Amino acid sequence: MFLSVQSALSALWTRENGIETGTVPPQVMAHTTEIVVRFADLDPYDHVNHARYFTYFESARIELLAEMGYGMDVMKRAGFQIVLVEVTATFVSPAVLHDRLTITTEVAEVKRATTLWHQEARRDADLVATLDVKAAFTDLAGRPTRAPDGFAVVAASVRS
Repeated sequence: MFLSVQSALSALWTRENGIETGTVPPQVMAHTTEIVVRFADLDPYDHVNHARYFTYFESARIELLAEMGYGMDVMKRAGFQIVLVEVTATFVSPAVLHDRLTITTEVAEVKRATTLWHQEARRDADLVATLDVKAAFTDLAGRPTRAPDGFAVVAASVRS
């Protein structure tokens, strides 16, 4: 089954992106996503609630996966999912209403079944928060599996 899932993802990735799986993509810097702080994101102290940062960072990771050709819908059709195993958050300075945050995301490492991600939220040049994530690939039943075919090659292009 593993090979057929890998082949299915490879075919989907090639069809949706027009790039042959295994082809080294051009080098790209860390991916960026812009977030504007909304009133609903604030805690009683008028700062972004700490839990909201997890949503900001998740949105950026999902956006990056889609741009890499491994969107959640593509992986699901091919029998894969990516789940968080461990997260470490550091909150450096508060963000407030209407702040424009830039979330940078990079895939720091790809192993057989796990990936390490590093993310930063900045307001202009000021660091607001960081998140380090360990994520694992599983099949749709939740059993660990190797990273999808070609994922490591594409992920290598998104590093600073």
